[in-house]
Amino acid sequence: MRGSRAGSKDAGVAPSYYLSLGDSLATGVQPIGLEERQFRTTEGYADQLLSMARSRLPGLEVVKLGYPGESTTTMIEGGLTSYPHGSQLREALWFLRDHRHSVAFVTVDIGFNDFPEHTLEAIPYGIASIGLNLPRILDALRSAAGPAIPIVGMNGYDPFLVRWLDGPEGREVARISVWDAVVPINARFREIYQAAGLRLADVEGAFATTDFETQVDLEGVGPVPINVSRACQWTWAAAPPPLGPDLHANARGYRAIAEAFARVLLP
Repeated sequence: MRGSRAGSKDAGVAPSYYLSLGDSLATGVQPIGLEERQFRTTEGYADQLLSMARSRLPGLEVVKLGYPGESTTTMIEGGLTSYPHGSQLREALWFLRDHRHSVAFVTVDIGFNDFPEHTLEAIPYGIASIGLNLPRILDALRSAAGPAIPIVGMNGYDPFLVRWLDGPEGREVARISVWDAVVPINARFREIYQAAGLRLADVEGAFATTDFETQVDLEGVGPVPINVSRACQWTWAAAPPPLGPDLHANARGYRAIAEAFARVLLP
């Protein structure tokens, strides 16, 4: 089957599986990754969450079905790549049914590519797309997994907070990006996951996305809001060319996402 697994090294321990679903974040994409692997790295949140979970589940293996650029539409219908069962969702459903008694948990990050234009005008369309497709995805996953397997989604961070460093106009862009884009998008995610009876990893909170009040020192810059500092330090959005600007998390940012999932899955 398509996807990657990190095998267990614990002899004699029955394997269990962590199923990772989603887009480029689920595959650990960073600009330092190999181009022939679509810039995937082994420092993504799925890899780091696996390491955290193995302290409790020593036989745990990760199965990554995510694909860079995946949206809720392509997750259902396919089209970006070839899965044996036709789409990422259908591949996930097959895996869950075939391994129902050995799946420890499932993580989902999908919907961020429903906003490909990164403009305020695109937000209503993206929110409508998520509202149409994400409930179908979650209902199908729950049906295939059964009632006992935890399925946890995530909300998002705001890499455009780095515009704060561009002066007064950039600061206004940063505020608009948070309050008019990320906050309503994340609110929609919360509504959909709650309606499905599923929990959400609070990545928005981990990145202090709405905190413009707490001031911290950013090396080479000086005092900035903590949300700006974390966007600069935990993503590639403020990196100079050729690695940036890039909206993906770096290893530290992926660790923050993994920790947000762990707070829900490994309390």
